[in-house]
Amino acid sequence: MAEQIRGKGVIAGIAIGNIMMAGQNIDGYLAGYQPGNKDIENQKIKDAVQAVVSVLQTNIKTLQEKDMAEQAAILEAHRMLAQDPAMAENMAAKLETTGSAPHAILEAAKESAAIFEGMDDPYFRERATDIRDVGKRIAKYILGVKEPEIGDAPVILCGEEIEPSVIASLPTEKIAGVILGLGSTTSHAVIIAKARAIPTVVGLGDKIKEIPDGGQVIVDGERGDIVIRPDETQLADYREKIKKQDELKAYYAQLAPLPAITTDGVKTELMANIGSHNDVDAALTYGAEGVGLFRSEFVFMGSSSIPNEDDQFKAYKEAIEKCQGKLCVIRTMDIGGDKPLPYLNIPPEENPFLGYRAVRISLERKDLFLPQIKAILRAGVFGKAAIMIPMIINVSEFKAVRQIVEEAKLELSHEGKAYSDSVQLGIMVETPAAAVMTPVLAKYVDFFSIGTNDLVQYTLAVDRGNSSIAHLYNHFNPAVLTLIQRTATAAKEHGIWCGMCGEMASDPYAAVILMAMGLSELSMSAPSIPRVKEKLRSVSSTQAKEILADVMKLEDGDEIKTYLQKVLD
Repeated sequence: MAEQIRGKGVIAGIAIGNIMMAGQNIDGYLAGYQPGNKDIENQKIKDAVQAVVSVLQTNIKTLQEKDMAEQAAILEAHRMLAQDPAMAENMAAKLETTGSAPHAILEAAKESAAIFEGMDDPYFRERATDIRDVGKRIAKYILGVKEPEIGDAPVILCGEEIEPSVIASLPTEKIAGVILGLGSTTSHAVIIAKARAIPTVVGLGDKIKEIPDGGQVIVDGERGDIVIRPDETQLADYREKIKKQDELKAYYAQLAPLPAITTDGVKTELMANIGSHNDVDAALTYGAEGVGLFRSEFVFMGSSSIPNEDDQFKAYKEAIEKCQGKLCVIRTMDIGGDKPLPYLNIPPEENPFLGYRAVRISLERKDLFLPQIKAILRAGVFGKAAIMIPMIINVSEFKAVRQIVEEAKLELSHEGKAYSDSVQLGIMVETPAAAVMTPVLAKYVDFFSIGTNDLVQYTLAVDRGNSSIAHLYNHFNPAVLTLIQRTATAAKEHGIWCGMCGEMASDPYAAVILMAMGLSELSMSAPSIPRVKEKLRSVSSTQAKEILADVMKLEDGDEIKTYLQKVLD
């Protein structure tokens, strides 16, 4: 008899196939492992690292040859983790206490992962999975654990937590869908699946135990539904949905080269949020018109020590060049109590959301901030760049930033290094203080980019990572919309551009009213671009302004969302 369970749909699409359990438990292998002496175990670690790096390099090359730049970049990050001297040092230290190579590797990975797991930003919190993945791969090599092989028919991968490398190393045509007990929209397993448009459902928790290995299931990646042992009627219904899905995919592909322009000629720039210069190629294939958010902290977090000016320059330069003359907005490092770096020695905080982070660190640590600004200014010579400052709350902070930018230009001139004098300097409007003060801030900045992830949680006093109050986190809340409209109005009155780089930008319904407010740029995860573009191309700016006027009279976020779906579908 068919049974239906529900998780959280994170990648839309329908998949039908048999389950293959992945990310298997290795406790049994560990329990039966017999270690040799310290020298033998140490050599096993070195050999295993070398073997894993070799496999990763082969997979990276294959993905690059298939123009799968994003997946290749993720595995490249794994290769760097596997060869990280700090990780090797930690494994050697753990070997002294455990006496077992696989235990030492897993302990070292667990310790490193714990640093990332304590972070607020979900994008970086999910990097803990990558560290555990790398550790597990190296340990499995020593233990002789092999991944299950896929036959001729595509399968639906299922597991509590599937290593990103498992998905990245398998041919796309072999994976019909992905089901994760854990996971989120920012996990690397999901990012890889999204780049391949593989229907994915996460967050099943204990319900994942109800799914039988080898059994046939249907996965609905939009609704989050999973049908176990479907009957013939259900199979026929979903096959019809797959047919319509394929037609829509072909339609979206045709939209990629087209502008996001309303029926009466109002254009919105649709940009991509990226974590690395390696993400740009994939973003452009979805029709991205540049980069609206380059999370530069990824450059810092991918290193075991403070990256110098030249290292940063290379990363920023490559991203800017790949944008091919289109704008690349680089956010200065957003690191702090919630995103700790061991080499910064920042003590843990009781409330990292409101703590020592982002621009607050930058202004105190000129040894970090000045080289970053210099690197961005130098990279700006190779295209069109902008600097975006996070977590601004007042004018004096921005004035201090502007002073450091001028100091950076002076130093570069004295050093005889080429730099761009046309790099724009703007702020991320993500605190209610900044949003309220935008009429004043607009006199000093070149642009605003609204970071809704934090703006929503700070405005509503709702921790976006707390599942108990997740229902209160709503970007359509009138308080949030009022602050966004205030920001857009201030920008227009002072002749500067205003965009958005938070998750709200990827909501097609939100995009319509944001355009009507006067936002000229929306930046999002690249696969979201076609849906937003389609919605914007289906309305006129006049219609959008009428809808906005109605929305601003409503008093409840859920009511607003329902209204937008009604009038725009």
